Amino acid sequence: MTADPGTTASTVTDAVAVLGRAAHRVERRIEAVVRGPEGPGLDGWRVLDLLSDGAGHPMSEIAAHAMVPAPTLTKIVDRLADRGLVYRRPDDADRRRVLVLLADHGRAEHARLAPRVAEVGAGLAAALGDDAAAVLAALERL
Repeated sequence: MTADPGTTASTVTDAVAVLGRAAHRVERRIEAVVRGPEGPGLDGWRVLDLLSDGAGHPMSEIAAHAMVPAPTLTKIVDRLADRGLVYRRPDDADRRRVLVLLADHGRAEHARLAPRVAEVGAGLAAALGDDAAAVLAALERL
């Protein structure tokens, strides 16, 4: 990313702070939807959402998607497996690798929560207004 000649260190610092606060607020809104006595929590939701594509995913890929270190992901997947939301199986292509898949109960939990998470996304898009697509495209460039 090339800096604009008029960009100062203060401007960049301000942008980092604004992005951090915005991410925190959005995460808290999603957390409120996916938390609760039976909810998977934000990190668990990220795992369920990735696995909802129906494909098995290796732990390293899930850790990157969920933005958590591998040891933390192991605990998250263990909790989800204990609740019958996911299961592990060896990868047919590489028996040394383990894939995590969404169980039927996990698919139902994802289907229950996905519309509520989508409402948070719709609220975000509404808050951004006509600039939503441009803002998201700029954030993707980061």
